[in-house]
Amino acid sequence: MANELPYLPSYKNVGLLFDKIKTAKIPEIFTQKFLYETIGIKGAGDRPLINLLKNLSFLESSGKPTPRYSALKNEKIAGIEIARGLKEAYKPLFDANEKAYNLTPNDLKGLVAQVSGSDTQTVTKIVGTFKALLAISDFDSEAQLLEDIPPPKGIQEIAGTESIIKNEKRLKPEFHYNIQVHLPSNGNEETYMNIFNAIRKVFNE
Repeated sequence: MANELPYLPSYKNVGLLFDKIKTAKIPEIFTQKFLYETIGIKGAGDRPLINLLKNLSFLESSGKPTPRYSALKNEKIAGIEIARGLKEAYKPLFDANEKAYNLTPNDLKGLVAQVSGSDTQTVTKIVGTFKALLAISDFDSEAQLLEDIPPPKGIQEIAGTESIIKNEKRLKPEFHYNIQVHLPSNGNEETYMNIFNAIRKVFNE
């Protein structure tokens, strides 16, 4: 099944866009005017950069910056947030290969063609856009953060593949048996005692 993946007609200014965002003020709304006058990217072919920021969840559909946008101004975590945005925007790609960011150019191109089902020209633009974002993302730190998150309380990883739930208080199961004994109506006291002694003997063994 074909999946639509984000791409830019021109991706040469992707790195410049994020560099400028780090130093520019956070706008109320990220408009084309802000892109031209404040960010300083004025090419007509660069207008889709705003949609790219929306695809990466740095802007709302209205153009209003999200909390993730603010993280772009912090050099230590900007790359991590771009990596997270990439994983969300290109989810079908990462669903097909969770290490899509680590593929060779030929393997990445093949994966994009497989997932998107697009023509060669579009595949080239998707790959170019993806690689431009990849160049400024930090997947190594993002992966480390995931590894550093402690497992939920009571869950312990075993051999890296299995997990068990370890209760603080171990369960103490109690079993109750309901035994019905049908005594013969014509029996005497000795008969009844023999029946009860036989039952007691079974449970005491």
